[in-house]
Amino acid sequence: MASNGSTFAVLVLFSLLASSNAAGRQPAIGTTFNVLSYGAKPGSRIESTQAFVRAWAAACNFPGKARLLIPPGIYKLGETVFQGPCKSRIPITILLQGTLQAVSDASSYSGKGWISLDEVNGVVLTGGGTIDALGQNLWQYNDCKTNPDCVHLPASIYMTKVTNAKIKSIKLVNSMGFHMHITRSYLITIHSLSITAPSESPNTDGMHISQSNGVKVARSVIKTGDDCISIGQGSTNVTLNQITCGPGHGISVGSLGKRPNEGDVAGLIVSNCTLVGTTNGIRIKTYAASDPSRASGMLFKDIIMNNVRNPIIIDQNYGSNAQKVTHFCNYNLTMPKHY
Repeated sequence: MASNGSTFAVLVLFSLLASSNAAGRQPAIGTTFNVLSYGAKPGSRIESTQAFVRAWAAACNFPGKARLLIPPGIYKLGETVFQGPCKSRIPITILLQGTLQAVSDASSYSGKGWISLDEVNGVVLTGGGTIDALGQNLWQYNDCKTNPDCVHLPASIYMTKVTNAKIKSIKLVNSMGFHMHITRSYLITIHSLSITAPSESPNTDGMHISQSNGVKVARSVIKTGDDCISIGQGSTNVTLNQITCGPGHGISVGSLGKRPNEGDVAGLIVSNCTLVGTTNGIRIKTYAASDPSRASGMLFKDIIMNNVRNPIIIDQNYGSNAQKVTHFCNYNLTMPKHY
């Protein structure tokens, strides 16, 4: 009996050790950095900007797996910069469960973005929350229709020098300027977004992409007062798939050629998209008398358009009051599947 008891004890000990080793091989859950722990005040008129910056700095400086948690609630933010580079090689997850609302004071913003990601290598923004810039409080100050040298209001999300980022399952509402501006970035994947602003809202592009490589946008609904998505100079290998656009100005390449020495646009694929009630469908717009540049290697397929004023338009005299040299098809166009 003693022998059997000893054997049983050894087996139990071996089982516990095996379970411990197996648990040790499982990936770590990571460390959560809750903005509430850094002084954020949901449901208050008090700004939580510095609390968000402090929480991000802590997550960014953490050497392992980190998550920035923004719990349910409404948070008032001024200009907020999530600055990199960060210490960990594991992407930081920003879990946005609440609603972010912008400070409606144009003088509060010195840069191109309300919420900026700068030099971050590895980030995931998700969580089902809302980014509401309350742009309706500032659109009256937008004079870009009459002033060619106007200063654009800040984008809701401004990404520069960002690598290996994923943005999914969030809502963007009523941007001051662009809803998203992605520039000088690489390997950006975006899907399952809802972007909404009134059809008369000025320069509220859903997304503007420039000087970036390897950007993929899919399965998103965009309703704005300007381009649903615009592809700017220096953009390469951009893929747009299953985008529902409208109202708005359609999907555009450009405008190109406004400034000297702009980069070429190459490798654009637009497929399985639906445009409803937009001013334009697929548009390429370039300034007259611009420096030489090229937009090439572009594929548009399986595009469905309904009640679109100019389904296909190439405007090589964009921004000019002179007679335009424009080629377009002024009729409703449907490109069925497998066209």
